[in-house]
Amino acid sequence: MTSVLYDAPGPKAKRRNLIFSVVFFVLLALLLWWVWQVMDDKGQLEWSLWKPFTTSEAWTTYLLPGLADTLKAAALAMVIALPLGAILGIARMSDHRWVRIPAAVVVEFFRAIPVLLLMLFANEFFARSTDVSSADRPLYAVVTGLVLYNASVLAEVVRAGILALPKGQSEAAQAIGLRKSQTMSSILLPQAVTVMLPAIVSQLVVIVKDTALGGVMLGFTELLNSRGTLAANYANVIPSFIVVAIIFIVLNFIVTSFASWLEGRLRRSKRSTGAVLGAEEVDDLNAAEVGGTRKTGGGVL
Repeated sequence: MTSVLYDAPGPKAKRRNLIFSVVFFVLLALLLWWVWQVMDDKGQLEWSLWKPFTTSEAWTTYLLPGLADTLKAAALAMVIALPLGAILGIARMSDHRWVRIPAAVVVEFFRAIPVLLLMLFANEFFARSTDVSSADRPLYAVVTGLVLYNASVLAEVVRAGILALPKGQSEAAQAIGLRKSQTMSSILLPQAVTVMLPAIVSQLVVIVKDTALGGVMLGFTELLNSRGTLAANYANVIPSFIVVAIIFIVLNFIVTSFASWLEGRLRRSKRSTGAVLGAEEVDDLNAAEVGGTRKTGGGVL
């Protein structure tokens, strides 16, 4: 099958792709074997190092409380950053300069600063200028840094998603007398959601992972920080890193899977007048139309 953007590979290309695939999997197998051998030689595969993860104490005392703090910080940051990013992204497209320019300054400023620096600054701000307790300060600092950085990035995602829509959408809305706010809320944003969703999901994954920065630098008791305490008690540094990495992979896989399901649901819920039907669908429609015509004609006669 050939299209404008893609040419079906020929026999030589198929053989070449097959060879590349076989070579890749062979090299991957050799790499995994080498890692296994190195860990075995260093004694990292001994059952005594992995046994703590089969008991409830390692999970209920260290990993699960750390996972709960990770999810708490990530959820708070997502709930705040998503609407704030949408507001900033729409504000950057305003016709009023007194709205557009300050929004652009805020977005460019916080997008250019590393999220770790924002967390450290927020921690010092809460320590010196507020009455936030020392126990709650790391959570406040982590959430503040994540919100400021990711809201700025999401603002650009929203703006790009809206600008990616055909210009005729806005022109048609203006032709029927809709205000710009009505055009944005009723026409542009609903269509742009499916365009923006992959980029938004990737940024949500970044939020989940960046909570670990607070554990490393601010003492926030998230999953990675709890892993350090567990490794210190059980002397299983490498196994604990592997287990925590698997937990992060599972978390991010759940987020991306949910987003893929949501994107598919949104696409299916939309009624497109420009859909291209296959041969079988056309035959079914023709058969239904002919049957309906015969039935109606018989009733009339």
